[in-house]
Amino acid sequence: MRIIAGTLRGRRLNPPTTLPVRPTTDMARESLFNILNNYVDYEECSVLDLFAGTGAVSLEFISRGAKDVTSIDINAQCTDFIKSTAKQFNVNNIHVVRSDVFELIKRAYKKFDIIFADPPYALENLQQLPDLIFEHDMLSEDGIFVLEHPREYQFEQHPHFWQHRNYGKVNFTFFAQKLDEENNQ
Repeated sequence: MRIIAGTLRGRRLNPPTTLPVRPTTDMARESLFNILNNYVDYEECSVLDLFAGTGAVSLEFISRGAKDVTSIDINAQCTDFIKSTAKQFNVNNIHVVRSDVFELIKRAYKKFDIIFADPPYALENLQQLPDLIFEHDMLSEDGIFVLEHPREYQFEQHPHFWQHRNYGKVNFTFFAQKLDEENNQ
């Protein structure tokens, strides 16, 4: 697993095999960022990475110049790994929090420009995540929420649905706070 672009490009992440994660593949991550590159000025972005796992997505945002990134995971091994990797890479604009994502959403106090969520595919409440993000007003006005999920889930009827992309077993559904002609191109 490696950082694909930006200031940390080529740096390798070597998570312990004991981490209970299913990391987003390099190919899927590269495709995700190729889409976001067309809509996002990373240097102005505040990012929330839910179910952060290895922190690869968080670090990819930082490598591309994100203003700040908050990485959330309930597993102490995951949060410890992200913290140690950030220290190793000399990254100081990442805030790592060990927390249950659903509890954190309930106490949301800050808006983010980008929210990325890669929950366990067997997560019972996965379908509810988009509603919770919008109910708790967690996105900035021009914010984008990206949900990684298995193919069984369909979100096209969601009022904030923007687009869907499929990369093998990896599916990304994009939701936007403000849907307009510019976003729908």
